[in-house]
Formats: sequence, structure tokens, C-alpha cells
Amino acid sequence: MLAEKVAAAAMDSARMEPIRKRWRDVNALRKPDRAPVWCKPVGLWKELIPEETLVCCDPFHRGIEHTLRQILVKLELDDDTPVDPLYAVNAVLDVEPANVWGVDIAQHAAPDADGAWGYAPPLIEAADFDRLRQPVYRYNAAATQRLMERVDGLIGDLLPPRRVCLPPLNATYGQAAALRGLEQIMMDAIDAPELLHRLMAHLRDANLAAMDALEKARVLTTNHDLPDGGMGPAVYSEPIGAISKEGVASANLWCAANSQEFDQVSPAMWEEFCLDYQKPVFARSGLVCYGCCESLTQKLDGVLSIPNLRIVVCSAWTDKDVLLAKVPADRYVIMWRQKASEVCVPHDDAQIRNDLLAGAKRFQGRYYQIVLRELQTLMGHTGRLHTWVRYAKEAAEKYA
Repeated sequence: MLAEKVAAAAMDSARMEPIRKRWRDVNALRKPDRAPVWCKPVGLWKELIPEETLVCCDPFHRGIEHTLRQILVKLELDDDTPVDPLYAVNAVLDVEPANVWGVDIAQHAAPDADGAWGYAPPLIEAADFDRLRQPVYRYNAAATQRLMERVDGLIGDLLPPRRVCLPPLNATYGQAAALRGLEQIMMDAIDAPELLHRLMAHLRDANLAAMDALEKARVLTTNHDLPDGGMGPAVYSEPIGAISKEGVASANLWCAANSQEFDQVSPAMWEEFCLDYQKPVFARSGLVCYGCCESLTQKLDGVLSIPNLRIVVCSAWTDKDVLLAKVPADRYVIMWRQKASEVCVPHDDAQIRNDLLAGAKRFQGRYYQIVLRELQTLMGHTGRLHTWVRYAKEAAEKYA
């Protein structure tokens, strides 16, 4: 039974405790035995767990089956993903209006199954901005309880359900591109700054209001102790602050955000139109992880001004020399992201090992994580993830 295998792994303290301690140590700015290694397959799941291999027919059961199979795949992969004896159940949040922003967000379909989709934004003219609405979120206790009971009835004796309720919006503000268009928000920064400011303020205010609503309802739950709290084990850590008698607050949570949609604008424009609207959310949060696939090379001064910053992402496009020179070694964790194409595409994996060894040597003495994600295909190299994990752990141990 899938749940039995997952539960057995979760209770294997000899395997799991070193993993949990590794993440807690690095994120608390304590020297771990080695840098933790995490692989997030993202778009690879269709190759790792083909749809036709799933057995359950009921959509709810099928979703649980897929989740449990994902955990087992990661266990076999043997990276540093912790497995805890629980099954996370996301709380049901009702939102008004139903389409969140008062306007319908659409996309231009990809030309083929693995192709790129495009934005089809609803905010075309300045007058369209008048149609925007602020979403109102409400916790649906009855619907959430029904989900908890269904999970409990299926696997609760092995993996007890745990309610997870986190803020429904985030400070990345990728919705700006969905609402206005990616190219258009960059153009707006030049020739219609008042519209872009209006949009970003709307997203900021909605984010803060959603945080307020869930705090007031006393339904928030922590995310430092979830193997995948929407951010993966990268933020697996010790508790953040003391929880008051009023319940969990945003100040007890990790917040992860990035600026990918603003990658191509200047540092000054990024700060004016993105970072300044993110900072109020960061100020309310306990700890912050910032960055994704964008280059932060020219924006590190702004990044280091973020309230409650703990993790700085070093993408494959961020200059390591600049980052290491600017980011204080004793105050921050570096999430060292790998370039997915350089892992999945080469026929010879020797370069993968060399790159990992060279990078780990550069980061030696720092608090850092080695992370591979944003994967979309293995290009037929079915064992490549196992190879990468093995090499990453080797490099982390050599330069611990």
C-alpha cells in the first residue's frame, strides 16, 4: 500500500532526522554537516509518473495516489526531501468575486503539448482598470472539515491529515503580467507609469487584505515544518517566533517571492514598480526567501534591503562573483539554483559533476542549498536525476 510505504519512510528516524536537521541548521545560520540537496521535478512528473500508470478512478482518490507516488519517487531519488508522518490537506478558501480580480484572466494556448503559452490579458485600455475588484477571502470550515474526514477515512491511520491554511496570494505579483501582459507592464514602466503603479498597488493591497482576513479568522497554519508548504523543503526550519494566544500570524510564516516578470527592467524600475510593493508584505512576514530564475546580479543592493530576508536565490543567470562579494556570509542563506537544461540535455554527464564540484567549492564556508528545479523534460535521460543527486551530494560533502 502506498500510504504504508510513505509512513514507514517518515518514521525511519535514522534516515529522516539527519535530513530535517540539515535544513533546520542551514536555515538557522548554523553550519550543517553539508549543504542540503533538493530536486523538484516540476514538469517532469508526467514522465516520472505517467497518467496511465495511476490506478484510482475517483478524482479525489487519484489525487492522493499521485501525491503518494510522488513522495515515493523522491525517496528513491534520495535527495534531501524530508518525509513527515502526515498528509497535508489544503484549507478551502471561498473568494468573492469568483474570478478573483473582477476580470477574467485567459491565456493563448500552446501550439503543442510541450509548447509555450502566451498571456491574453484583460486590461487593455486604461478604462479596463476600473473593472478591477479586490478579492475577499473567507475560510470555509465545513468544506475543509469534509476534506479532512475523507483523507482520514482513507489513510488517516497511517498518515493523519493535517490542515494547511496559508495566505492565498503571494508577493511575487506575477498576476501583473496575467492582468496586463508581460511586454505591456515593461512598456507601462516607461510610458504609462501611473497605470503600472495603480496595478501594483491593487495587488499589494489585495495581498495585505487576504493576510488580515486569515489572521482575524485565526485559521492560519505554520509553513516552516511542511515538507512542501508551497515552497518545498528549502524553507524547512525551526519555528519562526512565538505563536500568540491569537493564533498563527503572518509573522510566524515564511514568505517566498521573486521578480521574474521584472527581470528585464533596470534596478531602479524594479525597485519602483515591484520591490516597493513587495516590501509591505515582507515586513509582515517572519522570514523571506527572494528570487527564482531571474538574474539578481544588478539588483542585490535592493534585495539586501528586504525586511526579514533570510534566503537569497542565486540563479544560473546571477553572477556568483558579484553575489558572493555583496551578500554577507553570516546573515543569509544562498539557494544555489542549477540550470535545468545543462542537467537534462547533455549526453555526457561529466560536465554536470564538474560544474557541481566547482560551484560547491566557491560556496564553501557559506550557508547554502543546492537546488535543481524548473525541469520540463529529461530528454530521454531517464537516470539523469539520480546522477545529479549523487553528484550534488558528493560536491556538498567534499566542500562541507
